[in-house]
Amino acid sequence: MTVLLIIFQVILALSILIIIHEAGHFIWAKLFRIRVDKFFLFFDAGGVKLFSTKAPWFVRLVPSAASWDTEYGIGWLPLGGYCKIAGMIDESMDTEQLSQPPQPWEFRTKPAWQRLLVMAGGVLNNFILAILLYIVILSIWGSTYVSRDNPIYVNDLGYDLGFRTGDRILRFDDYVPDDFLSLQADLARRQARKATVLREGDTLDIYIDQALLGAVVNTPGMFDLAIPFVVDSVMAGSPNAGAGLLRGDRIAFVDGVSTPYLQDAQRVLRKHTGESLPVQVLREADTLSFPLQVDSLGRLGIFFRNPSVEVRTYTLLQAVPAGWNLAWSTVGGYLQDLRLVATPRTEAYKSVGSFIAIGQVFPSTWNWYQFLQILALLSIMLAVMNLLPIPALDGGHIVICLYEIVTRRKPSDRFLMVTQVIGMVLLLLLMVLAFGNDIGRLIH
Repeated sequence: MTVLLIIFQVILALSILIIIHEAGHFIWAKLFRIRVDKFFLFFDAGGVKLFSTKAPWFVRLVPSAASWDTEYGIGWLPLGGYCKIAGMIDESMDTEQLSQPPQPWEFRTKPAWQRLLVMAGGVLNNFILAILLYIVILSIWGSTYVSRDNPIYVNDLGYDLGFRTGDRILRFDDYVPDDFLSLQADLARRQARKATVLREGDTLDIYIDQALLGAVVNTPGMFDLAIPFVVDSVMAGSPNAGAGLLRGDRIAFVDGVSTPYLQDAQRVLRKHTGESLPVQVLREADTLSFPLQVDSLGRLGIFFRNPSVEVRTYTLLQAVPAGWNLAWSTVGGYLQDLRLVATPRTEAYKSVGSFIAIGQVFPSTWNWYQFLQILALLSIMLAVMNLLPIPALDGGHIVICLYEIVTRRKPSDRFLMVTQVIGMVLLLLLMVLAFGNDIGRLIH
């Protein structure tokens, strides 16, 4: 059931993004009286369609559909969607239409500035969708902010780089981060050469081994939030309800193992499920010893003090500029990610993923907040990717239109056909890389 829910979320998110994107091309084309032959969600490869407004049963149901210029439908191959615009060289490679005399309702007969807006419409729609989603998210749930002043809990990679659990990160080179949750991303995106940290009251510099940047990109969870092993309260019905623990008690040792942070204790508790373990508790100036019961899941039934986590709330009016700023900061972060991917020494290309990777970011239970967050991020990713000046992507078409506007020279149809083929080959290679990475991750 969990797998089905994740598949449903992936298909729903991609469907929304594809429809919104292609609607951008469609709306501008219609505005300039350009005929749109087909508007499809997913690809109807081989002419196989799950739904079509030209299907006989639909025409019988809606007789006017027979005279519609545009065929609306759903294909069977969920690798995207398309809006087939008359007189345009696109992935359909429809040379038959181009061999006919140009018509006033075709894309190729319109001024370059109009064609530019048609091609930019999809990207524009994706940016607008992301901004609107962020406004909704901030106005309903606000934003969670964790100060970078909190101590870090490092994994093996963080330790190898020179960080230690309990460090407080002050700077990466000359950049001062402000959000704990973005520390690892900031380190990778900026390809930082030096980190300045506060360790046991002293400030020291850690020089980053650039050969490990690829591991930083591909190893999530390098900087976890170090949670002090300090009691906040005991759960009602907990097996340790009568153990004598008080708010503010620090559990310093569990079964003789030092446990300054919750993560340290979890390692011990998982090995002793269902057992009673001796602990040492620091209470003001006193050290107390007594046993605590571990349940079958390796828990004590105790709430512990979380570091300062701030939730910023917004009115709808406040959420508008905040949503705009969040969208554009996300764009900036994704552009930095693409720069990492284009830098071979970082090995960030290993993090490129396909629909399998997308599915792994969706939660196993339905959560509107997470779904909308992921949808907004994917919308920005789709917009930025489509803006890349690669033939076959919107960005490639936009560059050609800009060239024509500046030089007043229109490239030949043959040139456009060749660049389209080159672009499709590049996209195919990128798709092979993405699926290869996903399969490799599943195997390992």
